[in-house]
Amino acid sequence: MNSKTVGAGSSRRCLRGAVLGATMVAALLTATACQPSGGDDKAAASPTAAPSGSASAGGSASESTEPSGDSGTGSSTTGAGTGDSGETGGGNGTAYADCEVTGLNTAVELQDGSGETPRHFLLTVTNSTRMPCVLNDAPQVRLKAGNEAPIVDTLGEPDTEPVVVEGGGKAYAGLYVFGNDEGGEAEYDQSDRFTATLVAGEGTELSGTLIFDLPDGLDTVSVDDAARVNGWAGTEGLAMRPIIQL
Repeated sequence: MNSKTVGAGSSRRCLRGAVLGATMVAALLTATACQPSGGDDKAAASPTAAPSGSASAGGSASESTEPSGDSGTGSSTTGAGTGDSGETGGGNGTAYADCEVTGLNTAVELQDGSGETPRHFLLTVTNSTRMPCVLNDAPQVRLKAGNEAPIVDTLGEPDTEPVVVEGGGKAYAGLYVFGNDEGGEAEYDQSDRFTATLVAGEGTELSGTLIFDLPDGLDTVSVDDAARVNGWAGTEGLAMRPIIQL
């Protein structure tokens, strides 16, 4: 059977030389002298260095430096934010909605003594619901009936902080209605009630109108353009203190 081993005849001659040798050293020298010539075994040739990026001498290809195709955008979870936007149903920046006129009871108390001209009034609203609600800025008060009646000017800049009225709680606004000290036979405008339109949290919308009937014993009161209103407050003192000085 034919053998595919390179240099087989030369190997047999080397074996006979090893038997005739007298010592191991001679056998080794003989075996060394009988190595096949370079032309007989191509495997003895020095390998040529493989160029970069080609197959190596071991036959395995080098790793590619090309991108793997991964975009690098790993999976991420977008948080569905539940943060407070700062707005509610009333847009007032609190945790509570604006007060509704249907949930408020009204009352008026005269602040002037007996025999004095009625000028100073305390407007009171009571939250008849169980939930807190919010009053914004100053109410738009009219001293005559109808939306065509002029709105009373606020006394200075109204407090822009919303007033939270607890369930069953109260809020107040001070009202000054008449500034004319002239006596005699002069005739002045008369009013038999006050109205107050609530301002929504955004400050650009109206949110219903409250009616304040005059206290017992007063059928009408004199009013003029000196009238002023102090915005909603959480206590009677805060509402009336600047008004009572007029």
